[in-house]
Amino acid sequence: MVAKRYPRLLVPPRGSFFLFGVRGVGKSTWAREQFPDAHVVDLLDESRYHALLADPGLLAMELRAVPARRTIVLDEVQRVPALLNEVHRAIEAERRRFVLLGSRARRFKTAATNLLAGRATLETLYPFVPAELGADFELERVLRFGAIPIVWQSADPRAALEAYVQLYVREEIRAEALVRNLPGFLRFLPVAALFHGQVVNTAGLARDAATARTTVEGYLGILQDTLLATLLPAFEPRLRARERRHPKLYWVDPGLARAAKRQLGEVGAEERGPLLEGWILTVLHAHNQGSKLFDEVVYWAPLEARQAEVDFLLRRGREYLALEVKAQARFSTAQLSGLRAIADLPRLARRVLVYLGERRLRTADSIEVWPLQYLLTALAEKRLWP
Repeated sequence: MVAKRYPRLLVPPRGSFFLFGVRGVGKSTWAREQFPDAHVVDLLDESRYHALLADPGLLAMELRAVPARRTIVLDEVQRVPALLNEVHRAIEAERRRFVLLGSRARRFKTAATNLLAGRATLETLYPFVPAELGADFELERVLRFGAIPIVWQSADPRAALEAYVQLYVREEIRAEALVRNLPGFLRFLPVAALFHGQVVNTAGLARDAATARTTVEGYLGILQDTLLATLLPAFEPRLRARERRHPKLYWVDPGLARAAKRQLGEVGAEERGPLLEGWILTVLHAHNQGSKLFDEVVYWAPLEARQAEVDFLLRRGREYLALEVKAQARFSTAQLSGLRAIADLPRLARRVLVYLGERRLRTADSIEVWPLQYLLTALAEKRLWP
């Protein structure tokens, strides 16, 4: 079966850049389409990997035979972080352009590299979003199986997801020796998946995973460094300390979260809210690359009103946009508690409730109620702000 081609939102920067993303998200495919004439150094080729690992200077010798104007693609560059020294030299001395593909940044951190000291920008390729899928977009399918290309284009997405998690553990964790206690990490994964969309409680995670709290903190770092999950920080105003400070854990793809906890059947009612929230966060990040719709995204939750949260608070310059996500098809005023509680935030430009209904509404106190499709259109047309 020939995989269908979907145009991606990501536009390549002009200079050299890193492109990170989870395995199977389509980094190599995207690079081939964007740079069809590039010289490719594929570090998944074991013979080339071992040669460059033993002598990174071989890259400089190889590049001497490549025309100076030709783009160089280094695939799975995190496997040999020492190559960045050669890349750095080639950018500085020869004005070469590099596209550096990787599934994690952790190896660069542990190797004390500096990501080329700003000489290459950092980009991320996310799972498919509706603007890329077009008429093929199905919300229920995305919430159940996610939208990682290698899974989306599989004839059996359930089997593909199950194999994906096994591959992640085998290739990212075991092969790269990211953890000393593999059984402990395997116990941690499904527990972390259950915390999708929740405030991180490391003590609770440690208890449920039957491991030490410091170990769990390291495991959370691995999820972030391998791009499977992100920790969404809480809003912290400069002049007040009343807001909650613990971050929320969101997996980058609904299918990954469900596969990690081994629940790939029909989406349950208790899952829908967190899955939809996490997916919208990924969609926001995907649209923000290049277009810069916002400078920062956090969540808002005052300590004195635990039931009055706002899922996402976007900042652009000095302005804020509050975005609340509901997985119901029917609107009720009870869903507005968080958006009403945040009304006094200075420079709040817009308050929006996104739901799965079809009607666009506006309350007497200027809260806008948007169907999901209206949000997706606003993102695609870059008109999120008033």
